[in-house]
Amino acid sequence: MSETAKLNIQGSEVELPLVIGTEQEVGIDIAALRASTKAVTLDVGYKNTGSTTSAITFLDGEQGILRHRGYSIEELADKADFLEVAYLLINGELPTKETYTQWDDDIRHHTLVNGDIENIFNAWPTGSHPMGQLIAMISSLSSFYPESLNPNLGDDARDRTIRRLLAKMPTICAMIHKKRSGHPIIYPKNNLNYVENYLNMTFKNVTEDYDLDPVVVNAMNKLLILHADHEQNCSASTVRLVGSSHANLYASISAGIAALWGPLHGGANQKVIEMLEAIKADGGNAKKYLDKAKDKNDPFRLMGFGHRVYKNFDPRAKIIKKSADDVLNKLGVNDPTLEIAKQLEEAALSDPYFIERKLFPNVDFYSGIIYRAMGFPVEMFTVLFALGRLPGWISQWKEMMEHRQPIGRPRQIYTGPVQRPFINLEDR
Repeated sequence: MSETAKLNIQGSEVELPLVIGTEQEVGIDIAALRASTKAVTLDVGYKNTGSTTSAITFLDGEQGILRHRGYSIEELADKADFLEVAYLLINGELPTKETYTQWDDDIRHHTLVNGDIENIFNAWPTGSHPMGQLIAMISSLSSFYPESLNPNLGDDARDRTIRRLLAKMPTICAMIHKKRSGHPIIYPKNNLNYVENYLNMTFKNVTEDYDLDPVVVNAMNKLLILHADHEQNCSASTVRLVGSSHANLYASISAGIAALWGPLHGGANQKVIEMLEAIKADGGNAKKYLDKAKDKNDPFRLMGFGHRVYKNFDPRAKIIKKSADDVLNKLGVNDPTLEIAKQLEEAALSDPYFIERKLFPNVDFYSGIIYRAMGFPVEMFTVLFALGRLPGWISQWKEMMEHRQPIGRPRQIYTGPVQRPFINLEDR
């Protein structure tokens, strides 16, 4: 294979070096394009633009492959716990037993949040959206830990900030849930593991005990792993772009949460439940809506089916489908909305229209069903997505800082008026 690509622009030819990834992905390095030709590339939405090289996640949408640091998502979801995957993403290798014990202990040590954070929660108006609260609370941590503002701190200080954020995120997410319910917050119990602690803080009430169901814990662990990183998506790219200005970790992650809030990104599983509710309100006829989805003249679209990146089955959906079945069977949830979801799933997996177009249920479809069965309100779904995606965002931020990448500054093609004279107000 040639090591360069030749580009002819208005009669001038320029050679651009190729960059070959470890999975044989091919990129064209255009860093010198503008200097050589005065031209820039135009790629609205960055659909064909590699913004960075990265050793964190490999994704092949055509083949339905997702790997973190070389490990398949199937093996990680089956054999690892969430903190192991977080360590892998952030540090590049799976931890040894001794390293994992220290990692786990360090994170447990930081689970409590400053008492003044409760005062901030008390100031939120009733009905505040959980994602708006999460953005503000994560960003506010930089005020409680001002040393994090220094981009030139050593590795130990940076790693302490990372552990602190990983530890406090579940506590804050659980506080948001309690705020929405109007119930007193539940403090962390550091004898519980990461996922157990989050579920206990979320669903325990001060008036009664909460029994952790292993099926629910296992499903939650898998869901967090499946959302842990997904290459250069909208929110990860946002974290890297904001971090490239040397904004502190808390601010960079807060920006990623803001990007995730959009319904085209992290809100997809919420849209699944809203669709199911609409079908139920219309009589619960799943076949009617499957027919509407097939009608190209009908604006209705099935939410939670197909994926913009995966042109085959979403590998994460294969994994979480079994957990969805386990959770529904174990909890014995009697919910007409979830029955509609089962009907849609069964029909789409057997209907030639959906099979030919590879419109299979994706991870958002199943995660929405599981969260619903567990008792999470739909407004919390994107918060749960953020909780899972946190180690991926941190690893992207850390890699960007270690590579000393320059501040992000995309170019544009200007399409406005050419230069024109200013006319005084009285003459206009």
